[in-house]
Amino acid sequence: MAGAGGAGGNGGWFGSGGSGGTGGSGLDGGSVGGAGGAGGNAGQLVGWGGAGGAGGLGATAGAGGNGGNAGLIYGDGGAGGVGGLAINSNGGTGGRGGNAGFIGNGGNGGAGGNAVDGTKSGGAGGAGGNAQTIGNGGNGGNGGSGATPGAGGPGGAAGNGGIFGLPGIDGLTGP
Repeated sequence: MAGAGGAGGNGGWFGSGGSGGTGGSGLDGGSVGGAGGAGGNAGQLVGWGGAGGAGGLGATAGAGGNGGNAGLIYGDGGAGGVGGLAINSNGGTGGRGGNAGFIGNGGNGGAGGNAVDGTKSGGAGGAGGNAQTIGNGGNGGNGGSGATPGAGGPGGAAGNGGIFGLPGIDGLTGP
């Protein structure tokens, strides 16, 4: 099994979270792709959440990492990582978008991974992050494509909008 990507570091009182690392490939010496690392959370008060890392490809694909959450007062949630490419299995699931602060937008969910062969299904898209008070919800990630006649993966759910804001857009079902 390939190694997972490392998690992104968290911000301090002020500052953005780091991005999560990409999961390792499961094709060399293993069959399972590593999961993408989670994005770091932002500083306690102000900052943007880090993006989740992509899942690794493999006979079983790795899931994308979740995006980090924003600071309490201000900032956007991080984007979820893309699900891994699958060889003879279902595509990896996309990571969830991070939640926003008091002011800010939720992060977008990561797209589901594609299935290459084996009549398998595409991975599900990740859900969008939620806004809190002033801001829009993140969009759900699109589902990955299936290997014929496998079905495309379902799209991720949209994040909720804040009290003053709009919800995101649901992700599309993969081809």
